[in-house]
Amino acid sequence: MRLSKESPLVGVLGGMGPAATVDFYSKLIAATPASADQDHLRVMIWADPSVPDRSAAITGTGDDPTDSLAFGAQRLKDAGAAFYVVACNGAHAFLPEVKRRVDLEYLSMIDVTSDYIASLPYVSSAGLLATDATLAAGLYQRTFARAGVSPVVPQPVDQHTVMEIIYAVKAGTVTASQKDALVQVAESLVEDGADVIVAACTEIPLALSAESSPRPLIDPSLILANQVVQKASAISLEGT
Repeated sequence: MRLSKESPLVGVLGGMGPAATVDFYSKLIAATPASADQDHLRVMIWADPSVPDRSAAITGTGDDPTDSLAFGAQRLKDAGAAFYVVACNGAHAFLPEVKRRVDLEYLSMIDVTSDYIASLPYVSSAGLLATDATLAAGLYQRTFARAGVSPVVPQPVDQHTVMEIIYAVKAGTVTASQKDALVQVAESLVEDGADVIVAACTEIPLALSAESSPRPLIDPSLILANQVVQKASAISLEGT
């Protein structure tokens, strides 16, 4: 069924980082059942790489990104977005305050991922590959706890490796040896009991493939893309 001009506009708050935003939009396109241009969703992407570092803000060593995030959310609302998503895990720590300032619904990458993992009967624990800040904020740990899933986090030396690789992806300098090192970190999470590996930073899938992961790789960006398609379709049906 072709989309009409009245179909919902999906907002994407991105640029954190730019490559992760491109990756998310590619997954959104792939998740959309379409045989022609006109079958795809209408999407507005506000990609602002100047948003202060979310990791630094959470750990208290950098500027608060809330103003920048709220500015972007307002631009999406002004453009007519029905709802928006954020292609950055760490930014979710600031979204409740953004929602207080900008009355526009957002679909949480963390919540939809937790719901998906909880639906898998073989998963009782999940390994997290995330930034220091996402782990420190407990974003996934809290949602996993509500879903009855035990989080498994890397040992400090392994977490240092994860952070190095995340920033290498952002810089476009990630190497084959770093990708191998990330596989080794994932293997350590499996040894510690992880049933699945969660790419809880949007840069992780750009360095760790599903084929190289020692356990099923859960990609929150992909889950979110599928949920966006479902939500937009439901809104379209409500309007018919």
